[in-house]
Amino acid sequence: LSLIPGSVGASPVQNIGAYGVELKDVFESCQAFEISTQHKKTFVKEACGFGYRESIFKGELKNQFIITSVKFKLSINPNVNTKYGAIEAELQNRGIENPSIQDVSKVVSAIRVSKLPDPSTIGNAGSFFQNPILTKTEFEVLKNKFPTVVNYPAGNDKIKLAAGWLIEQCGWKGKIVGETGTWKNQALVLVNHGHASGAEIFALSSQIIDSVYNKFGVKLQREVNIY
Repeated sequence: LSLIPGSVGASPVQNIGAYGVELKDVFESCQAFEISTQHKKTFVKEACGFGYRESIFKGELKNQFIITSVKFKLSINPNVNTKYGAIEAELQNRGIENPSIQDVSKVVSAIRVSKLPDPSTIGNAGSFFQNPILTKTEFEVLKNKFPTVVNYPAGNDKIKLAAGWLIEQCGWKGKIVGETGTWKNQALVLVNHGHASGAEIFALSSQIIDSVYNKFGVKLQREVNIY
């Protein structure tokens, strides 16, 4: 989760994740301030309704609580996940065979810097869409039509697709539409090149959703909160 922009308090809302790891994997509990009653409440992991980029704070309790602190449960013998393609390739490039958690953190940070724009200089919200998750049956149908489709195991006999790859195959990578567009190094990221309105960003995202569905029959879901 190294170098994911944002605050610790916001991380449970989205159940932030990257490269095969999610916040819920190390989440113990959080303290939250209820706006309507002005009382504090503790939420343990089981009460948070964590899912893929989902939580109770993004759904049922949206805009009702402000998370003020988060407690993590870490292991003194960390299980380092390096099987994600980009991480594995970068470790090999650096000649690292038995990576430490520091090695993985540095590699993940380097990958992020190379692929993603700095939100302090170019307006963006990171990954704009969720990676679609299909059943094995649905995936086999898709793979028969598109043998090179990028995919990862998602557990429970589900397969996760790389939304960025789907978008790129539709010709959107690095494309500029007015003052909006997709990032040149990662089609999954929508950027504001100047003074584009929220409506313009939303319209671009709708065009991309339609393109992917028309080509692959897969419906992308927006990962960002829309107000």
